[in-house]
Amino acid sequence: MSDTTPEPEKLRLGGMALRNGLLVHGPTHWAAAVRTPAGAIQVASGRKPRLKGPVEGVPGARGVIKLGEAMLVIPLVKRKLPAAQLPFQNAQVLGSMAGAALAGNLLRRRVGGVRGEVLLAAVSLAPSLLALRGGDLAAYHGVEHKAIAAYEHGDADARDAAKEHDRCGSHLMAPMLTANVAGTALLKKLVEKPRAAHGAALSLASVGLAVEVFAWSERHADSQAAKALRLPGHELQRVLGTREPTETQLEVGRAALDEILRVEAAAA
Repeated sequence: MSDTTPEPEKLRLGGMALRNGLLVHGPTHWAAAVRTPAGAIQVASGRKPRLKGPVEGVPGARGVIKLGEAMLVIPLVKRKLPAAQLPFQNAQVLGSMAGAALAGNLLRRRVGGVRGEVLLAAVSLAPSLLALRGGDLAAYHGVEHKAIAAYEHGDADARDAAKEHDRCGSHLMAPMLTANVAGTALLKKLVEKPRAAHGAALSLASVGLAVEVFAWSERHADSQAAKALRLPGHELQRVLGTREPTETQLEVGRAALDEILRVEAAAA
């Protein structure tokens, strides 16, 4: 008889980089750690909200629901950890969001067809790109990937883990933008004067489709199709979305990871 005790099953973790730290999602809880201006690490955690309904298991709708649950965590983090700085909590980024909205309205009026939709999609990415270029957000994005990858692979430390990850939200961008551009072109052919409600429904449908593509790629990770689907997101992470973090930033990631493992173990 073997004396070895089987290792507990690894939790499925996700996360979001903050401007000064890391937010980690577990199956039932969230945990966040940030570095304050004084240099201290502050940690907080709590239970994740759940959105339940008749469509929570329906393909397409379930992805939108899961993303909605992730968004509901953000105000909880700010309430329990006021020092947390959100990715778009920056005057320049907020200004670029306003500018992108204005530019989008002009493009809709002056440039039609698929070309206009492609340009509109490119403009909509500007705030995200600006957020990644400023401050430590890209480095903490790297912390997110390294901390979670080190945990998943059983490594002792995150320093040697890759700063790119196959479950990063960047892999949603290509299918979501493709679906939105194609859907908008089709909508304009079917509806003479599309309204705001049409646009909102199309955006939700694009998100739902992107999440299903994301999940399919994960289930078939070794297939050539999945590798091709992940390539744009991987390159976005490598070139722009992530940066190699410092040891002090990795320390914040370890604090967030330790906290999520603690609260999930307590809830089990």
